[in-house]
Amino acid sequence: MDSFDWMEKSKEEWNNRASFWNARSQNMWDHGSRKDIIPLLEKHLENGSKLVDVGCGDGYGTYKLKKLGHEVMGLDISEEMIEKAKERLQDIPFKVADVNQLPLLDESVDAILSINVIEWVEVPSVAATELRRVLKQDGLLCVGVLGPTAGPRSSSYPKVYGKKTINNTMMPWEFFKLAKELGFELVDELGVYKEGVTEEHYQGLPVVLKQALSFMWVFLLRKVGE
Repeated sequence: MDSFDWMEKSKEEWNNRASFWNARSQNMWDHGSRKDIIPLLEKHLENGSKLVDVGCGDGYGTYKLKKLGHEVMGLDISEEMIEKAKERLQDIPFKVADVNQLPLLDESVDAILSINVIEWVEVPSVAATELRRVLKQDGLLCVGVLGPTAGPRSSSYPKVYGKKTINNTMMPWEFFKLAKELGFELVDELGVYKEGVTEEHYQGLPVVLKQALSFMWVFLLRKVGE
């Protein structure tokens, strides 16, 4: 069997998607599946917070945070994504970095935005622990995890044949259990649903069933435990 380097495969995958993503990211953040994420985070941020966008892609979400007056940095594993970000936004620092080894000091940021990242790493607990390391005590972590109905989840299908893929099968409720075990408490949360799913479909359901219908679940967490 050929050797499988998760990080190299991840870089290759996201480098290949950079142009596709760049063409759609602004609409996604302004009007699409990500439009409510930054308002959710902003409600709980202090003015001029120091933030890092981990898995920033082409940087449009990072840009929206900067427009709100925060000190921001964008990090992504894909060199092509970072090049797109630098071309578009020359006054924001963007760097190539792996979520498992962030180029940041311990407890150095007030908040972290990390959308659709942790379900694409080999061992989510390692990435989540690294995010926690760089976050100040009482800092905020905003994580978006793809739900069961998300189209990108289908890329894990080769696993039924025993093949390697660069995503894991972690679901939103599993991430939340992990976050609690690592010393985070829930501040707020947001469900994002595919077109055709309306509030009447999930109103009154327990949160885990709401998550089971979701395209993505967004957690806003606070670092509290040691």
